Amino acid sequence: MPRRPAAITRRRFLQGTSAAAGLAIVPRHVLGGEGKAPPSDTFACGLVGCGGQGGEDIRTYINHSGGQARILACCDVERNRLASAVKKFGADKGYTDFRRLVERNDLDVVSVATPPHWHALIAIAAMEAGKDVLCEKPMTKFIAEGRAVVNAATRYGRVFQIGTGGRYGAIKSKRSRMIHNAMRSGLLTDCKGAVIKRGGLAVRRYLGRVNLQPEPAPTHLDWDMYCGPAPLRPFNRHRHGWSHRFYWDYEGGGLTDLAPHWLDPMQWIYAKDHTSPVEIEAHAPPAHPECASLWGWVELKYADGFTFVLDGKEWGKPYDRKPERHVALSDLDEEGQKKVQAMPDPAPLIPFPEAVRTRKRAGGHAEAAHRAVTVCHLANIAIRMGRTIRYDPVAEQIVGDDEANRLVNQPM
Repeated sequence: MPRRPAAITRRRFLQGTSAAAGLAIVPRHVLGGEGKAPPSDTFACGLVGCGGQGGEDIRTYINHSGGQARILACCDVERNRLASAVKKFGADKGYTDFRRLVERNDLDVVSVATPPHWHALIAIAAMEAGKDVLCEKPMTKFIAEGRAVVNAATRYGRVFQIGTGGRYGAIKSKRSRMIHNAMRSGLLTDCKGAVIKRGGLAVRRYLGRVNLQPEPAPTHLDWDMYCGPAPLRPFNRHRHGWSHRFYWDYEGGGLTDLAPHWLDPMQWIYAKDHTSPVEIEAHAPPAHPECASLWGWVELKYADGFTFVLDGKEWGKPYDRKPERHVALSDLDEEGQKKVQAMPDPAPLIPFPEAVRTRKRAGGHAEAAHRAVTVCHLANIAIRMGRTIRYDPVAEQIVGDDEANRLVNQPM
C-alpha cells in the first residue's frame, strides 16, 4: 500500500515518543509542586482523539465534577475530524502528532480518547511531560501496558482518572460500604460470593469480519499513525472508526468495551482494586486469531474464593455452575461481624478536579482501572486459548502457559 512521503515511520515514532515527552519543559504551576498552588478551577486541557468520545471525559470528570475546563489543543490522525474539533471546542491549535500536544507547557490535563491500542503510550508520554490524565476505557489493550501506566503515574506523581465512574455511585450505598469493609477486612478467607453479569456485553454485535480486502486509505487519514503500535495491516474501513472494537489489534470486543462499566463499581464494592482473579475458565467455541468471536460465559475466581461471572447469553449453554450469591455480614462469625461493624466507612472517592488541586489519588485511579480491565483481558485470553488459565496477580503473569502469556505482554 503506498504511503505519503511526509508520513513519519512507526519505528521512528515509537523510538521517539518517550524522549520527546521527557524533553518537555513543564512550569511548576502545572505540577503543583511544593510552595506552588495546583492549577486553578479552570483546567487547560489537550484532547487526543476527537471522535465520538472526544471531550466526553473532560465534560464528565471536570465540568460535571466540580471543575471547569477549556480545551486549548486537539489532536487526531484524521484531518477533517481534527478541523471540526478545533472549531467545536474553540481550541487554539490542532495536531496530527500527539507528541507536539503533550510537549506544550500550558496544559494541565491531557484527555486520551483514541482507540485503546494507543491509550497506554499516550498516557505515559503525557505523564512524563507533567500532565494529569483522563483516559477513556478500556484503559489498555493488554495487561502489561496497564502496569506500565500505573508505574508512570507513581513515578511522575500524576493524577489519573479512567472514563468509567460507577464506583462514585456505589460508595453512596450503605450496603455496598458494608460489603467493601467485609471484603477488605480479610476475614472472608473462604468467600462463597458469586456476582454474575448476565447479558449486555454485545457478543454478536461486536464480531469482526474475516478475510477483509485491502482498500485505499482516505486521503485525510494517516493510516500508519492510526495503526501506531498495532500491526500495520492494509486499510479496510471495518478496521477503522467504531468497528475497530471488533479486532484484537485495537481492542477486545464487547468484553473490553462494555464490561468495564459494570466492573468499575463491582471492583470497588468487593475490594478487588489491589488484585486479580487467579483462575479463569471460559465456555466458548474456538476463537479467530484476528477478531472478536462468539463466546458463552467466563468464570473468574479470586484467591479468597470470590467469583465474578461474565455471561454473554448469546452462545451455548447459559452459566449455571454457581448460584448468584452476594456477600453478607452473616457470612462471618459473631466476632467477625463485630469487627466489620466497628470499621470506619471507606475513605471518600476523590473527584478528578479535587485530586488535581490536592495532588491526591482520584477515585478512578490507575491501579483500580488497571485491575478492572485486567479482568476483561483475562476473560479474553481464556476465550482465545480455549482452556482454563491460572494467573499470578502479584507477578501479573499466567502460570505455566507460555502461549497464553504472550497475550499478557504483546509486542508492539
